[in-house]
Amino acid sequence: MGTTTFSGPVKAGTVREGASVNTGFVLMSQSAVIDIIGATNTTTIGIIPANSQIVDAILNVTTVSNDGGTGVVQIGTVADPNAFMSDTNVKALGVTHTGGTTSAANDVGTSDVSVTATYTAGTGNGTTGVATVTILYVQNNNLA
Repeated sequence: MGTTTFSGPVKAGTVREGASVNTGFVLMSQSAVIDIIGATNTTTIGIIPANSQIVDAILNVTTVSNDGGTGVVQIGTVADPNAFMSDTNVKALGVTHTGGTTSAANDVGTSDVSVTATYTAGTGNGTTGVATVTILYVQNNNLA
């Protein structure tokens, strides 16, 4: 299946103007599979456009880390590695949502933001582990 790329933001609804406006922004997403095997590493999930509102950060562990020590993932930015999700265990299957509960998730600001996921291994000796990170956001909602 093909994809179409265009600039946004995208709004949908039947009444665009006036007292009965019912349009709303479309929820966008960016995802990446992250490596939770071996030593500590950082994966770039995507670049969120300026003035966007992050609604949720989702960590889905599909194959657990078998590191001999702890294994955790943080989701954030280079400047603030746990801006969207603090240390979350990846030694158990499951899905973790932040639901946009952090203050950093309100509005990304006036510049594009690169979202990263950082895996921290306790001993770095793990040989299994797969997780997916998804960021849900509303483009150019500009809550600031």
